[in-house]
Amino acid sequence: MMSHLGLVTLVVRDYDEAIAFYVGVLGFELVEDTPLAGDKRWVIVRPKGARETALLLARAATSDQRRRIGDQTGGRVGFFLYTDDFAGEYERLRSAGVFFEETPRRESYGTVAVFRDLYGNRWDLLQPGSSDVGQAGSG
Repeated sequence: MMSHLGLVTLVVRDYDEAIAFYVGVLGFELVEDTPLAGDKRWVIVRPKGARETALLLARAATSDQRRRIGDQTGGRVGFFLYTDDFAGEYERLRSAGVFFEETPRRESYGTVAVFRDLYGNRWDLLQPGSSDVGQAGSG
C-alpha cells in the first residue's frame, strides 16, 4: 500500500540559484546534492522539519523543459507551503524579497497569500484553520 508522496519535481534554470532561493530565502533545508553523470545533480530540498514530501530540483535539459520553467502548472497555484505561524512567515518572506501577489486573506480553509518563487511559479503560503488540514488553497 502506498503511504505518501515522496518527491515532486520542480524544473529549474540552475541548480545553485535554485538552492540559494529555496534554502537561503524560503528557509528550506538541503537534503541532498549528489553529482550524477555529466553535469546533472540529484538535488532535494524540503521545508525544515518536513519528513515526507520534498522537492527534486531538476535543471532543464531541453528547450521544451526550459520553456516550462516558472509555468509548470499553467499559471495556477501549484505548490502549497503550510505554516503554523502565518504572520511571522509572511513577514520573514517579504523581508527576504519574496514577491507576494496579494495581501493575506482569510478563507474558509485558513489564512492564505499567493507568492511567486524566483522562476514565477505560484505558491500558497497557507495556515489552515484548526480543522482544515488538507483542504484546498487558492489553486
